[in-house]
Amino acid sequence: MTLPTPILEPVADLTVFVATPIEAGQVTGLNSRGRRRIIPITGGKVTGQLSGTVLPGGADFQIVVSDTCADLDARYLLQLDNGEHVFVMNRALRRGSVEDIAKLVRGEPVDPAAIYFRCAPTFEVSSPSLAWLTESLFVGTGARFPDRVEMRFFRVM
Repeated sequence: MTLPTPILEPVADLTVFVATPIEAGQVTGLNSRGRRRIIPITGGKVTGQLSGTVLPGGADFQIVVSDTCADLDARYLLQLDNGEHVFVMNRALRRGSVEDIAKLVRGEPVDPAAIYFRCAPTFEVSSPSLAWLTESLFVGTGARFPDRVEMRFFRVM
């Protein structure tokens, strides 16, 4: 018996526009492990098997663990072209050299190949036609730019 090797099926490309990060300070207490940074989401677009817009109002709730690594937890709402909504909860890990992360924080461009940015999105849907989003695992890759985050989501087949 041979176990199947997972195949990645491209599902969607997202461009998520963001506002200036809010530096909320060092986390204290029982779960202390870094600095809290909140990045408001102002809109965007999604293309591929899902097509529509990223609605404003979400945010990326980050814990900056070190000068090279951050734990990301983004939550936002998609409005698809057919009017349906998809709530996205996207956990991610972003790491890079001290120099490259410092450039990102200053809003300077960094070659996406220099930054490890991987994510594991999950979805909430209200339409039965979108139930497949809740019945599979997804992974993704991303890149941070001064005014946006670009991501590609894949379904693990």
